[in-house]
Amino acid sequence: MKHALTAACLVVALAVAQAGPLAAETPSTPEPAPAAPPQAVPAPEAKGDPRVERQRNGAAKVAGMIRFVAVGCPDAEPDYDRFKKVIAAMGVDIKDLEQGPLMVESLGYSEAYKKDTAGSCKRAFEHFGESGTTIPGLVTRKAPDAKTP
Repeated sequence: MKHALTAACLVVALAVAQAGPLAAETPSTPEPAPAAPPQAVPAPEAKGDPRVERQRNGAAKVAGMIRFVAVGCPDAEPDYDRFKKVIAAMGVDIKDLEQGPLMVESLGYSEAYKKDTAGSCKRAFEHFGESGTTIPGLVTRKAPDAKTP
């Protein structure tokens, strides 16, 4: 039950997060003019904005999954360039995921995924693999190592 609830929460949060990256990457959507620095970084008042908090929480979940895949899935590897683009499209500074409360939150998600490694790796491919249902192309299959006879 606990694993099902965790998986359901991840799917919902990442589905919400998906709307931002895909809309931002759609070629038919014109690029907005560069925002002034105060708009690029949420003001302290914006921290109470539920939309901003959802995006930050979604970014922490994605970062936790990426961290988990890198160490927990032997046949998978994260696409770090794609990851950085997705996080930027979510409006989250990558540095926030490298230190502070958002990093701690993402580490918590990584630990949760370790409780069912095989299932979490499978879900990572389903949601974030080449034809993933949430954020495609975030996780790729590792190339097989060349075995020397």
